[in-house]
Amino acid sequence: MSSKPIFKRVLLKLSGEALAGASGYGIDAVRFQEIAQQISKVSQLGVQTALVIGGGNIFRGYAGAAKEMDRVAADHMGMLATLINAIALQDALEKQAVPTRVMTAMAMHQVAEPYIRRRALRHLEKGRVVIFAAGTGNPFFSTDTAAALRAMEIQAEVILKATKVDGIYDADPVKVKDAKMFSEISYLEMISQNLTVMDSTALSMCRDNNLPTVVFNLNDPKNIVRVILGEKVGSLVSG
Repeated sequence: MSSKPIFKRVLLKLSGEALAGASGYGIDAVRFQEIAQQISKVSQLGVQTALVIGGGNIFRGYAGAAKEMDRVAADHMGMLATLINAIALQDALEKQAVPTRVMTAMAMHQVAEPYIRRRALRHLEKGRVVIFAAGTGNPFFSTDTAAALRAMEIQAEVILKATKVDGIYDADPVKVKDAKMFSEISYLEMISQNLTVMDSTALSMCRDNNLPTVVFNLNDPKNIVRVILGEKVGSLVSG
């Protein structure tokens, strides 16, 4: 493993469930602090870092209590949940002396900047961590799709998708004891095998634009730095 980063600009996708820690729900202050410490180390390595955060630790727009709701209303609530997480992570990062900006696809001027691509690029060039909240700002699109879209807009070299499992498996490792993990897999194989680590829209966008993704376990927050330094962690998805 190199002591120097192998990427100059990355987009880190954090699922809401991974942020919840052991409780499985809500904001885990310890987990946020651990993540902020690792992002601080990444920033110190000179890597320009943007994040897209899910909201599943607070509200999932298409599951559980939302099943009886209008889909558009539920998705809007899910977008607001991502903003709560973004503000919490911004607070944790700034406690680590990491300059951070939250940019949202939904207008909320009192708490975050509106998403403007050129402004986001300027923040990154100045060494600020940028957190993209509220997904794409549209219902029916997941935060995976938002991550793919923002990564391409800011010309990130890779999406780092942090989850609750070690990588991409051919079956649910929680339910299937001998599920096989892929060290490398193509987007086409993921689509054809209906592997649901990312939704099909995000997979197609990444495939069409030749944008690689590394899927890894956030339960060990040090994995973020390991991936940045080129260590073989998790599963690599490429075109």
